[in-house]
Amino acid sequence: MINNKKVAVVFPAYNAEKTIEITYNEIPHDIVDEVILVDDCSVDNTVGIAKKLGIKHIISHENNKGYGGNQKSCYDKALEIGADIVVMLHPDYQYTPKLAASMIHLIANDVYPVVFGSRILGRGARKGGMPLYKYFFNRLLTFTENIILRQKLSEYHTGYRAFSAEVLNNIPYHNNSDDFVFDNQMIAQIFMEGYEIAEITCPTKYFEEASSINFRRSMKYGFGVLGTAFKYRFHKWGIKSRLFKKSN
Repeated sequence: MINNKKVAVVFPAYNAEKTIEITYNEIPHDIVDEVILVDDCSVDNTVGIAKKLGIKHIISHENNKGYGGNQKSCYDKALEIGADIVVMLHPDYQYTPKLAASMIHLIANDVYPVVFGSRILGRGARKGGMPLYKYFFNRLLTFTENIILRQKLSEYHTGYRAFSAEVLNNIPYHNNSDDFVFDNQMIAQIFMEGYEIAEITCPTKYFEEASSINFRRSMKYGFGVLGTAFKYRFHKWGIKSRLFKKSN
């Protein structure tokens, strides 16, 4: 807990048995109150290792719900247990948990309501082994999105994010896709509600156990990203989208 705010780290997990322990051990447990793992129907021993680590909140999906579907369960549980700050951290050790403390402090001290770990600030992406084609499309999509959304993020595609509970309670993330474009849709919803996003430089690692999507799915994701950006702009112009519709 920090500044009387309860902090939860959520792990959207899939086949993370080789990396979950090192990821968990590097979490700043002195300020993190709860760890939540949502296992998306892994075929390895992710859940068994999570139990050995003493992770208190473990949710196992009976069917694979996808990356976005996994995150919905993560955030639902974090809000259910009363978290004030929620850090989404991949348990594949692609992003260092050591940065979580800085992200948490920015939110706990009411500097920003949302903080992203950016692989593009500095040279973390290519230095960490991001494939050249991914880097190219990351830069191209980010440039395009900044124009359409009229924002200025260094990247829209990081999987390392921290949110205040207020933000999660005020955006309709259940309207989002269960696939990878979920992340991008969340950003559009955050900006639609008028929240600002801070970014900090984040090193990253690309290796066999680190989750990544192939070229075909990357193309699908790219078209989904552009579709999200245009839905945002059209919504601003009065052509309403279900993506931004809140439940009554």
